[in-house]
Amino acid sequence: MSQTFLDQLWIARHVILNGIAMTVSISLLAILAGSVLGIFVGLALVYGNGLLRLIVRAYTDVIRGTPVLVLVLASYYVSSAVGIELGPFAAGVLALAIFCSSHVGEIVRGALQAIPKGQTEAAKAIGLTFTQTFTSVLWPQALRQCLPAWVNTAAEMVKASTLLSVIGVAELLLRTQEIISRNFMSLQFYFLAGALYFVVNFGIERFGKFVERKTALPS
Repeated sequence: MSQTFLDQLWIARHVILNGIAMTVSISLLAILAGSVLGIFVGLALVYGNGLLRLIVRAYTDVIRGTPVLVLVLASYYVSSAVGIELGPFAAGVLALAIFCSSHVGEIVRGALQAIPKGQTEAAKAIGLTFTQTFTSVLWPQALRQCLPAWVNTAAEMVKASTLLSVIGVAELLLRTQEIISRNFMSLQFYFLAGALYFVVNFGIERFGKFVERKTALPS
């Protein structure tokens, strides 16, 4: 049985590799775009005026309370209905990036609000602009607090990418299902897919630890 599985694995090797590449590509783009947008969301929640905070708060609460599958379907079908033609790949990245941004925004908000206000006041007292204060004083400290939660969010994006199969994105899960439909080795190939998802998320976790060590204060 093991030899039969290995034979089928060799036959399907290119399909699996393509699925992994698609999963990694979508997850990476969604994490990067969602993180950048999430930083601005967090800044708006902390430093925006009353109206901006209200709008952004509504955005984060609605997105965080909406299932990812609904966001995926909305990005693909609603965009077409309003005249914006997005392919499955672009719609999938958009949905995951939006979902990621709402979580990163809350992470950034919490990290910024945890910094004592006296540091901002001290930066103003020595003549630093808001941009200088943020980049030189606030963000380095907030980043250290954000990293553990950000790693968890990034791993969630990889797992959420499995939902993109419903709109035809040929990521790892869909490719695995295609292989199983030909050889009926459900247990073996689903186990393999789970192991590959673990490897990707383990890589994200290791990367987060690496950045955490690089940004840690010297003892």
